[in-house]
Amino acid sequence: MKESFGTLPSGEIASLYTISGGGMTAAVSDYGATLVRLMVPDHNGNMADVVLGHDDCNGYRLGNACLGATVGRNANRIQNGTFALGGKAYVMTPNEGKNNLHSGPDYYYKRMWKVLSHADSAITLGLTSPHGDQGFPGKAEIQVTYSLEGVGTLRISYKGVCDRDTVFNMTNHSYFNLAGHDKTDAAMNQLLTLPGRFFNPDDAESIPTGELRDVAGTPMDFRTPKAIGQDIGADYEPLHLQGGYDHNWEVFCNPCAILSDPVSGRSLAISTDCPGIQFYAGNFLDEQGKDGVYYCKRSGVALETQFYPDALHHPQWPQPITKAGETYRSVTTYQFSW
Repeated sequence: MKESFGTLPSGEIASLYTISGGGMTAAVSDYGATLVRLMVPDHNGNMADVVLGHDDCNGYRLGNACLGATVGRNANRIQNGTFALGGKAYVMTPNEGKNNLHSGPDYYYKRMWKVLSHADSAITLGLTSPHGDQGFPGKAEIQVTYSLEGVGTLRISYKGVCDRDTVFNMTNHSYFNLAGHDKTDAAMNQLLTLPGRFFNPDDAESIPTGELRDVAGTPMDFRTPKAIGQDIGADYEPLHLQGGYDHNWEVFCNPCAILSDPVSGRSLAISTDCPGIQFYAGNFLDEQGKDGVYYCKRSGVALETQFYPDALHHPQWPQPITKAGETYRSVTTYQFSW
């Protein structure tokens, strides 16, 4: 199904596309290739929308929280908004202090994408990113596919080809609340498992220090299920510096994260081919959302599969570089159960 999703100041008309399968329904907009709704049953069969979002395209245009966003060419932060590739320096626009976050300010998730295909259970959207766009080299052709497969499986697949060596590090920035997006006081009571053995401590500007710190004996240890809010206020410098959880964990195995809501019985297991997963506990959420719901601090959590933040300045880490003419591919699956 296709329906109107509002009109942008440019006069462009955004649309919302519905896909269904495996007991779930998702809605995706061509504005930002954004995941707007995800309807999932609970243990009694009652459906609820488990992702935070906006009512129309202008909510996303004006919003600052990246709700449901497709992020690229590079997700997360690049220190000083500069990097070197092939012996050449590239400069991006600083949009978080002196650093660059999510390749802004001309974000992919604030652009119109082209719908390449739309079937009952899948949709593929495409974007052309010219040479120099956001500061990155090369003309890139990018695709993202949302598909509902099997029972309870949402699969997000990324594909990119560029005519020069470039950076490809795409992610989805949905905020999940398995109690339902309108149950804003429930997110911190949900249980999270992160099998990662280490995380990346950041400096006061949210740039990784380069350390890979063992989670053992720290509030960052989620190797056994733990309520998100249990240790979020602990007296621990990485939590102080970022205002709570907003850090990268290694992807040690798959699933690389499991989120569950004891009340509704909904559970989400995330698997990926990415080397890292950024867990953000919504520490600075302050956004008017869909259905009249106001999203306050920590009313949803993001689990973003990606390369490590600022990996371009840490050559010992996996690098988000794709050679000219080669195809970048990345897949993350979100397996729901109830």
